[in-house]
Amino acid sequence: MELRKDPITRSWVVVGHREDTCETTGGCPFCPNKTNAMNALLRLPSQGAPQVAVFPHPYPLYRVEGDPGRRADGMYDKMQPIGADEIVIETPEHNRKLEDLTDDQITLVMEAWMRRVEDLKRDTRFKYVSVYKNYGPLAGQEGSHAHSQITATTFMPRRLLYELRAAREWYKEKERCVFCDIVKQEERQAKRVVDTQGDYVALCPYASRVPYEVWLLNRKHNHMFERPRPDTNRKHLASLLGRILRRIRQVAPAYHLVVHTSPNTIHPKGETSTEYWKTIATDYHWHIEILPIVETRSKSYSIKEVYYNATLPEEAADRLRKLDPIA
Repeated sequence: MELRKDPITRSWVVVGHREDTCETTGGCPFCPNKTNAMNALLRLPSQGAPQVAVFPHPYPLYRVEGDPGRRADGMYDKMQPIGADEIVIETPEHNRKLEDLTDDQITLVMEAWMRRVEDLKRDTRFKYVSVYKNYGPLAGQEGSHAHSQITATTFMPRRLLYELRAAREWYKEKERCVFCDIVKQEERQAKRVVDTQGDYVALCPYASRVPYEVWLLNRKHNHMFERPRPDTNRKHLASLLGRILRRIRQVAPAYHLVVHTSPNTIHPKGETSTEYWKTIATDYHWHIEILPIVETRSKSYSIKEVYYNATLPEEAADRLRKLDPIA
């Protein structure tokens, strides 16, 4: 496999054959009888039987060893897929889903996410660390055991780069965080807010890309998911996330969940890269995006990446509010 850069969109694409997926014929590879003998990158809690464990992906898209070796291919650019690819096993119980866990257990899953993001950012080769979860066959879930994934890359994903640039421009013009402004307006209007818990808000974004899209945001500004504010109660976020996922499973059989956090701002020389991201601490705001998959066929791609959403976010938020979050 290798990474190739699209000269038009400037996005990097992994091309080539992946060896396999996590599905096997010899039983679930994520159940304790298989993972107990494996060397974990992290186990939580550290004492007693672990509930959450993190392992290197058995068939990674990105590999830690080596050098990117970026080079020209005529007018194009390509490089080796250097990075990290990890599996977060969210529970030792095969038939339990993330939304079925207790608030304390979901908090432990998020702690694993935070610890691995912070650890991977110590490698100055990596420009971005992604935390994501694909749930359901339509979302491309690898294996039926509840898990999420973490990848570190030597490039910035295109969507995140657009988001970071937009946030920087908003701050440059208004000297305010665009995400903080969104939370304030959405709570004031109360049309698209689905649920709240402590300092956290779940809402259907104004320009939702898909039906029942939900974002989880902190009312208090913070650009780094992996470094919570001192006054943060992450159990509130865990409780809110659980309720939202239990609502979503009543309207969609699958979803993509992605944590958007700040990029790695450490320069290869060990200094903070202030030239490019000098206002990121004030202009960016971490958040979680959940994109349900409701329809097997979408018109989004037929009109060239302009998203088509047949469900108004106001209607989606109203329906989600009325659904039983315990179901």
